[in-house]
Amino acid sequence: MRIGIIGAGNIGGTLARRLTQLGHEVSIANSRGPDTLAVLAKETGARPVTVEQAARAGDVVIVTIPEKNVRDLRKGLFDGVSQDVVVVDTGNYYPTHRDGLIQEIESGKTESRWVSDRLGRSVVKAFNTIRAGSLGAGGKPKGTRGRIALPVAGDDPRAKTVVMRLVEDLGFDPIDAGGLDESWRQQPGTPVYTADFDADRVKRALAEANPERPARFRSDAGDPAVAKGR
Repeated sequence: MRIGIIGAGNIGGTLARRLTQLGHEVSIANSRGPDTLAVLAKETGARPVTVEQAARAGDVVIVTIPEKNVRDLRKGLFDGVSQDVVVVDTGNYYPTHRDGLIQEIESGKTESRWVSDRLGRSVVKAFNTIRAGSLGAGGKPKGTRGRIALPVAGDDPRAKTVVMRLVEDLGFDPIDAGGLDESWRQQPGTPVYTADFDADRVKRALAEANPERPARFRSDAGDPAVAKGR
């Protein structure tokens, strides 16, 4: 599969490593340009490209940048890109230490619905509940006891199926977490977030989630997730 990755941080770099290991053709971009990705490209085999090229790189495009930087992506970035191309959002909103206030999210819009609106494309929410270390080293063969499960939310069943297949290939159990407006169940502060639960516990955690965003993720209290390297 041809995969474009926009963002070369902890999650983006880890996905580039793992997906190229699995034989996928990966193109990766960041905000500073392809020349700054030479080391990562040599390490992973991913092709360094511009953001515009990554958005047109193939079958799946993974957007994995700080929430605040979604606003800096070129307007119309996906104009002309086939609707068959699946767009994945791995982002999390950290208002205190990184992103500042995004009023629509503060007012209750799910993070990935906000991203979808900004991009003008349907997105699938995935890979946002796992730390980079677990994503890189925590994959296990199907059927392994205690295998980490990852929730996947989205409105397009076909797109969600594509992403769930990628999750499976990476060594995790994909869990259908419903539509994009239900993706608050996997946002920071919910029971499933960075918990590395197995499938049964992920399903319970999603069911037990509270829509009220915890104070530490909407006020000026400390944000532990950023310190842990998400």
